[in-house]
Amino acid sequence: MSIAQAVQDSVQETDRLFPYEKWGARVPALAKEYRENKPCPHVLLKDFLDPEIAFAMAQGFPEPTSEAWTQYKHANENKLGMPKREFYPPTIGAVTDELNSPEFVGWISELTGIPNLMADSMLEGGGLHQSGPGGYLNVHTDFSMHHFHTNWRRRVNLILYLNPAWDERWGGALELWEQKMVRCAAKYPPMLNHALIFTTDERSLHGFPDPLVCPEGQSRKSLALYYYTVEQDKKATGHSTDYFARPQDGWGKSAMIWLDKKAVDLYSRAKARFGFSDEFASKVLGFLSRKN
Repeated sequence: MSIAQAVQDSVQETDRLFPYEKWGARVPALAKEYRENKPCPHVLLKDFLDPEIAFAMAQGFPEPTSEAWTQYKHANENKLGMPKREFYPPTIGAVTDELNSPEFVGWISELTGIPNLMADSMLEGGGLHQSGPGGYLNVHTDFSMHHFHTNWRRRVNLILYLNPAWDERWGGALELWEQKMVRCAAKYPPMLNHALIFTTDERSLHGFPDPLVCPEGQSRKSLALYYYTVEQDKKATGHSTDYFARPQDGWGKSAMIWLDKKAVDLYSRAKARFGFSDEFASKVLGFLSRKN
């Protein structure tokens, strides 16, 4: 029996899959680093989970051929997403539950200095993400309000990378850009068991805009969790995902980025108003992708 399989078999008996003892004493120093890091508050935590747990998650990551994946393929991104918890393998599901637990959310609040954070059990826009050769995600700021809880403001992202043999030459590093897209201020390769935590607001311009050049059979894999606070103002308004062109992008690409983000904004507004899921749009995008 492999180590990964042994972890998969025993994980349901494990109560705590996040090493609170390891990270608890470091919170004051990490909180200071989080506040002071530029261009937006963020921190990278290497060896985030016990190595055996992270490796088991990577080994059990769903294949891209699974019908459970949602297609996100348009001018501003080319990736797969799986927000539905019921499709997750045991270890990934158990870790997802741990990172959405009250104890962990309290830890995130302490680290970020943002009180009263809440987890999103729907994993709206989050959950598992995967991008194969040619995959990309243009630089953007995230949607600010939950599509189905319109008084929930998105405050923090946690991205856990699950790539045990990633070659940095393949690309895929998450880029953090300065305001007004002046320059890329920080880059973080998607290495196994590295977790990037950052504040979600107008400062958090991020993405991996250059298409991946990984070989066939390889993909950039991650688990994304988003945390919210409740807005007391019932008239609070938000914005949809807002994409930006880089200085090196030509006028043609810049125009496509702008036009596509306007379409995304219309879709997001309709989604919030009528309550439909991404599954229909996914099927249409997947069909058009195969036709092309």
